[in-house]
Amino acid sequence: MDELKLLNGVKIPSIGLGVFLSNEGEETRNAVKWALQAGYRHIDTAKAYHNETSVGQGVKASGIAREDVFITTKIWNEDVRHHRVREAFFGSLERLDVDYIDLCLIHWPVNGFPEAWSELENLYLEGKIRAIGVSNFHVHHFDELKNTLRILPMVNQIESNPLMNNQKLIDYCQNQSIVVEAYSPFGGTGSKLFENQTLRQIAKNHHKTVANVIIRWCLQRNLVVLPKSVHQKYIESNFQSFDFSLSKDEMEKINSLNTNTRSGADPDNFNF
Repeated sequence: MDELKLLNGVKIPSIGLGVFLSNEGEETRNAVKWALQAGYRHIDTAKAYHNETSVGQGVKASGIAREDVFITTKIWNEDVRHHRVREAFFGSLERLDVDYIDLCLIHWPVNGFPEAWSELENLYLEGKIRAIGVSNFHVHHFDELKNTLRILPMVNQIESNPLMNNQKLIDYCQNQSIVVEAYSPFGGTGSKLFENQTLRQIAKNHHKTVANVIIRWCLQRNLVVLPKSVHQKYIESNFQSFDFSLSKDEMEKINSLNTNTRSGADPDNFNF
């Protein structure tokens, strides 16, 4: 498992299992257990996913020690808007049934995010969280945050896939040593990326899946990548992305697929 180092020296595993839209209960419990038993050491959840309890149960069922698992969760929008960051954090801690969180993010840049960031800083300084960051933040959100912050966000989790590579924002973050995490690496629900002929040919060249190629493309851009699956064979297959490399030409071919087409919401225009 490759790792990246955050601004405070904490190491974050470069592949994490995403559990967005994984159902609470057996589906999420099994996905987390299978992932950890396959070698993953990073699970990415959120209050808004409504499956934190099952994530915690899956970690315990895996037999992997808590200190060897990197758990991320997020503060949801209504809790940011209503200044309930501390209460929301301890709610996540209780549902996950853990003593600390490895990484806690502000989920979206809604009204009140500078105040929410200040409360996350407090929780970090109290030792409740090993690292803090944001999700779906554009450059101008960072500019606003810089007016009041004490600690620079260590992570920005954003959409990044071959059709929406988000490279300018990634470059901005990486130039400040902010680690970028890529969600929806396969393009989200209804994506046609697995049928893309360029990706299929590159995968064939390496005797790998298209999913492996996309994950590898993310890794070679120094991203943390968060593929989601609830199927054991795909969870295990997706993890087999460390034993090959893409050439410069292959990386450029994948980069050329970019159309700036989002599968998720625009952080400057959403209604939730």
